[in-house]
Amino acid sequence: MSRPDAPIIDAIVRIDRLPASGRSIEVVADAKACAELAKILNVQAVEAMQASLSVTPLRGGIRALGHLSARIVQASVVSFEPVPQDIDEAIDRVFLPQSVDHVPTPGSEVFVDLEDDDFPDHIDGPEVDLSGLLIETIALAIEPYPRLPGETLESLGLDTDNADSGPFAALTKLKKSTDIDR
Repeated sequence: MSRPDAPIIDAIVRIDRLPASGRSIEVVADAKACAELAKILNVQAVEAMQASLSVTPLRGGIRALGHLSARIVQASVVSFEPVPQDIDEAIDRVFLPQSVDHVPTPGSEVFVDLEDDDFPDHIDGPEVDLSGLLIETIALAIEPYPRLPGETLESLGLDTDNADSGPFAALTKLKKSTDIDR
């Protein structure tokens, strides 16, 4: 029986047990994990997801470097037909423990450099769950407006050039008729 708070993808790294040379992590989502990912990502299906990461110790935390590939299916924004998308993303993320010396006092200002590409994620405790990183990587790579090749509103036979159709066409005609009466 699985724990209710168990991660969807098993990618937990114990920092205190990580060798100095690091270790490799291979993650392949099974059918159950793919179904859960589809729910989380709000897509029709996640057909496959795999990641290959090299995790090395870095300044009391870790650096995860590797590659993620996935195949998802989502509905077209034009016809609602299934649109497959292959995701192929590089991963490079740093996780560092929050330093006690740098904990801001309440009400103080905190400077965050948003232009810094290597802004680390903070961790608490001896474990880092990389499943959140993998899900986030897929979510950021998803096409926001998927459509089949060559698919447009015109290809469905919808007239998009006619300005006299639509919900406000009758109101426009009413306005023009009242302007003539004056």
